Amino acid sequence: MFLKNKKIILGITGSIAAYKAAFLTRLLVKEGAQVKIILTPYAKEFITPVTLATLSKNTVLCDFFYHDDGAWNSHIELGLWADLFLIAPATANTMAKMANGVCDNLLLTTYLSIRCPVMIAPAMDCDMFQHPATLKNIQTLKSFGNVFVEPASGELASGLIGKGRMEEPEVIVKHVADFFSKTKKLSGKTFLVTAGPTYEHIDPVRFIGNHSSGKMGYAVAEKLAENGADVILVSGPSHLNVMHTAIKLYKVTTAQEMYDVCKKYFSKSDGAIMAAAVADYKPATINIQKIKKTEQNHNIILEPTVDIAAFLGKIKKKNQLLAGFALETNDEFSNAKKKLKAKNFDFIVLNSLKDEGAGFYTDTNKITIIDKHNKTEKFELKSKAEVASDIVNKISTFF
Repeated sequence: MFLKNKKIILGITGSIAAYKAAFLTRLLVKEGAQVKIILTPYAKEFITPVTLATLSKNTVLCDFFYHDDGAWNSHIELGLWADLFLIAPATANTMAKMANGVCDNLLLTTYLSIRCPVMIAPAMDCDMFQHPATLKNIQTLKSFGNVFVEPASGELASGLIGKGRMEEPEVIVKHVADFFSKTKKLSGKTFLVTAGPTYEHIDPVRFIGNHSSGKMGYAVAEKLAENGADVILVSGPSHLNVMHTAIKLYKVTTAQEMYDVCKKYFSKSDGAIMAAAVADYKPATINIQKIKKTEQNHNIILEPTVDIAAFLGKIKKKNQLLAGFALETNDEFSNAKKKLKAKNFDFIVLNSLKDEGAGFYTDTNKITIIDKHNKTEKFELKSKAEVASDIVNKISTFF
């Protein structure tokens, strides 16, 4: 049984396709999964909790609490329990709320607090599916790292023919099984990942930094964890949070602090992915007090920061992987190849600020992967979650 002992939350929303959830539940249980079901209030209009409770062998949840005794259904505990949150069927309404952080029912609050991967199987009329708002919401949800089971084409409840039918339960179960089989690729491996900028202090209120948001590094960490790895994520200042329990987050500010953590954990890791935008220089001295503005020019002497990647490249063992990033503005391939060799990387991820949609603060990226054997792979513009999948697939070829 492919899904033996896997813990799956099945979220069911208010669609005529909800009847398929009964067959989906039966198949998941048959494959050995533990299934807990959350219904939206409108889903109960299409399928009964009694049917689903019988098939799942678990109480079906819908409300935040029970009115007779006040017992509370904790979405936090549900989120910690699950290995996968499967929402099938997912209506346009529910996906819109998910994309925009609305949480007015138990399914949505569980989604916002979930730490495991999320898989979504949409179901709606073809015109609704093709509407720009829906397509935008799907793209947003993909950028969050959610996995989609594309709807099928055929006759719809409206009588129209088009794309929008929720996939058949057998197909969805295969997607779930494939997902879990992929998560075993890096099982037992530990990776060190750096992310975000570093800030080098000038005085108590000013610093030298850059525009890195950390999105790419965090996405790589999430994908490694989804693929079964334990991850040590060393992050410079960022507003992002980790979502996976297999990620241990260390927050740092300066290049030296990032170096100290990397030095401590690299020897215990199977590999490191250096996605952080580490400052190359820092002030030679830090003013204890805030520097006051005057009419005079003010000179700051800069000195190089510690080169974390170069240090790890020197101590890297034969069985360890080391990968880095190169964000360039000119002579992209030449500069990336020089960095690849100088740092002793196994491969380098190149992206250019000349490419629209790539670089800092965006939710997308366009990369080229160059390995130490000079093999080059170019990729189209994708969400950073999808780019992270491409990078992790490359990492998997080394193990």
